[in-house]
Amino acid sequence: MELLLLLVKIIITIALLWLVSTLLQMCDAQILKPRRLRSILRKQGIRGPPPSFFLGNIGDMKKMKSSASKDQQKEEQAITHDCSSALFPFFDEWRKSYGSLFMFSLGNKQILHMNDPEVVKEISICTSLDFGKPSYQSKERGPLLGQGILTSNGATWAHQRKILAPQLYMNKVKGMMDLMVESSMKVVSSWRTESEGGVEDFHIDEYMRRFSGDVISRACFGSNYSKGKEIFLKLRELQENMSKKFFSNGFPGMRYVPTKSNRETWRLEKEVRDLILKAVEEGKEAASGNDLLHMILEAASNSGFSQDETDRFIVDNSKNIYLAGYETTAVSATWTLMLLASNQEWQARVRAEVVEVCGGQMPDADMIRKMKTLTMVIHESLRLYPPVPVVSREALEDMKFGDIHVPKGVNVWILLVTLHQDLDIWGPDAKEFNPERFANGASGACKLPHVYMPFGVGQRTCLGQNFAMAELKILLALIVSNFSFSLSPKYRHSPAMRTVIEPENGVNLLIKKL
Repeated sequence: MELLLLLVKIIITIALLWLVSTLLQMCDAQILKPRRLRSILRKQGIRGPPPSFFLGNIGDMKKMKSSASKDQQKEEQAITHDCSSALFPFFDEWRKSYGSLFMFSLGNKQILHMNDPEVVKEISICTSLDFGKPSYQSKERGPLLGQGILTSNGATWAHQRKILAPQLYMNKVKGMMDLMVESSMKVVSSWRTESEGGVEDFHIDEYMRRFSGDVISRACFGSNYSKGKEIFLKLRELQENMSKKFFSNGFPGMRYVPTKSNRETWRLEKEVRDLILKAVEEGKEAASGNDLLHMILEAASNSGFSQDETDRFIVDNSKNIYLAGYETTAVSATWTLMLLASNQEWQARVRAEVVEVCGGQMPDADMIRKMKTLTMVIHESLRLYPPVPVVSREALEDMKFGDIHVPKGVNVWILLVTLHQDLDIWGPDAKEFNPERFANGASGACKLPHVYMPFGVGQRTCLGQNFAMAELKILLALIVSNFSFSLSPKYRHSPAMRTVIEPENGVNLLIKKL
C-alpha cells in the first residue's frame, strides 16, 4: 500500500513538473520572448502599433481591412492600380505614423516592415543561410507551400535548390515551347468557336487556369498528365482553404486545433500527398524521363535522402511547382489581359509586333525573344500586380542590415506592392499603366531597379521565372494575334489577397475574332 502511494506521488510530481515546464515554455513563447524582441527593436528607435495580448495586431488589421472594404463598396468602381491601399490599408496607416521601418505582431510573431530601398538592397544581396523562410510559413502554411524547398532550414533549402536548379528549369524552357503553343491554341480554339461572327462576353479566369494547369501538368507528369490535373484541382481546393487563414497564421498553435477549416486542410493535405506518390509509382515505368517529376525523382535519388525524406521532397516540390508554375502564371495572364483590354493603344502595339515577328507562324523560342513590346507590357503588369505581394524572411540567427540589428526570431517583410508604386522611385506616374518605362529593360525602368522583384529577391529568386515568362509570351501572343478585346461592363475592379493577388470577381472581356 505504501509502495502504491509512493508511486502515485511520483506520478503526480512528474505530471506537475511537466505542467509547470509546459506553462513556463508557453509563457516564454507567448509573452517573454516577444517582449524581449520588441525591447531590442525599441532600443534602436524602431516603433510600431502596440500589440494586444495573444493576438498582437491581428485585431487592428482585421478592423482596418473591413473598414476599407466598406468604403470601397460605397465608392464608384473605378480601375485604380493602388493595390497596397486596397489590400493592406493597415500598412498605409502605420507608415504614416512610423515611417517605412516599423514593427508589428501577428500573434506572438514579431514582424519588421522594412521598405527602405537601401535596406532592401542589402537584403537582396544577402546570401546567408541564416536569413531564411519564416518558420510560421513552413509550419502554418506548410500543407500548401511544402516544407522542403521552402523550409526555414537554410542548409536543406540550399541543398535542394542546388540539385533542382540545373535540372528543373535551365534546359527545360526551350524543349517545352511546342507544349506551351499547343495549350495556348486550346484557349484560342475555344474562343474562336464560341465568338464566331461577333463579340462575346467571356469570363477568362478559368481559361487561364486551364491553360496554366495543362502546361504544368504535362511538364510535370508527362504522359500521365491527367493525374497531374487531378492533383492540381486538389491543390486548388487546398489553396482556397488556406487563403481564408491569412489573419490566423500568427495565432499560437492554431494549426493544431481541430477546427472545421483545419480538419478540411488535413484531409486535403493527405489526399494530395497520396495522389502525388501514386502518380510517382505509376510514372516510374514511363518510357520518357524528360518530365519534371522524373527530374525531381532523379534529384532525390542522387541526394542521399531516406525513403521518408524522398517522399516529402517529391510531395513538397510538386506543391511548390503548383504555386510557382500554375497559380501565379494564370493570375499574371489574367491581369495582363485586363490591362491590355483597358489600354487599346498598347494592345494594338503588341498585336503589330507579334504579327511582324511571327509572320503568321506559331511562336518559337527565337520569336519570343524578339517581342520587346510584349515583354514591356508583362513587366508593367507584374509591377502593378505582383502575384506574391510580400517577400518575407526570418532571422534564424542575429542579423544586421545597415545600422539595423535584427535579432534571431524576428521576421522581415518587404511589401512589393508598395515598392513597385513608390512615386520617389518610379516617378509621378508610378500608379499608372505605362509599359514604356521598361523600354530599356527592368534595369533601366526606375531610379532603383533592385526594388523591382516580382519573382522574388536575391538567391531565393524564383527558379521558374524563365519558364513563366515563356508561357505568358506565347499565350498572350496567340491571343492578341487572333482576337481584339475590351473590358466588359460586367467587370468590377477589386484586387483580392488570397494566396496570390487575384481579381476578386474575375475578369470579363468582350472578345471579337480578327
